[in-house]
Amino acid sequence: MAVAKKKTTKKKNTAGKVVKRGTVKVVKDKYVPSGSFHVAIPNTPIFDEKGKLCGVTNPRDMTYMHSYGGEAPFFDALAKGVLLGTKCVNPDCEFKGSIYLPYRIHCPDCLSKMKKVTLTGLVKKTARVHTFMITERTGAFNTLKKPIKFINIEFDGVCTILMSYLSVGEPEIGMRVVPIFRTKNPTYTITDLSWVPLGTPKSKLPAGFTF
Repeated sequence: MAVAKKKTTKKKNTAGKVVKRGTVKVVKDKYVPSGSFHVAIPNTPIFDEKGKLCGVTNPRDMTYMHSYGGEAPFFDALAKGVLLGTKCVNPDCEFKGSIYLPYRIHCPDCLSKMKKVTLTGLVKKTARVHTFMITERTGAFNTLKKPIKFINIEFDGVCTILMSYLSVGEPEIGMRVVPIFRTKNPTYTITDLSWVPLGTPKSKLPAGFTF
């Protein structure tokens, strides 16, 4: 039996009842949810500067289940300081030997299932900034401190480019970077992987991250 747990938090719903936020575990290869995945929180009034009632807020607390499926090994490895990619090993594929990062389950050329490969050493030696942008809009990275320094990273021998973010310094095209991993209290999301300029001392890394 595999069990996935997260810290349980509690909230009060509109009736003032304390409810347990939804959690999920896996039993015999099936998701087993428990708790409440939708909590309607008491509303608050909205007044203008003269005290006139203009409306109310209607807060909702939603908990979503996001299945990683075949990509789960990639996110699990990040928490261990390991960067996984995949490689096509189909002898009949025109592009046999192609290595992909981000992690892909099937070859985009022959559709066969690919082999997991550890790329941590390769990227530490060859990773460089292909391009970058700095933004105040976060999207899926909304837990990161703004401004976010998004970087696209290329690697020798890898046929794809990875998008991530720079945690230290200012990005430059062609700059050599190395990966860092959130190995303390990992979130098991893509934000557990970040990058710093080559030569950055360990003392400069964000809390919870290691080389």
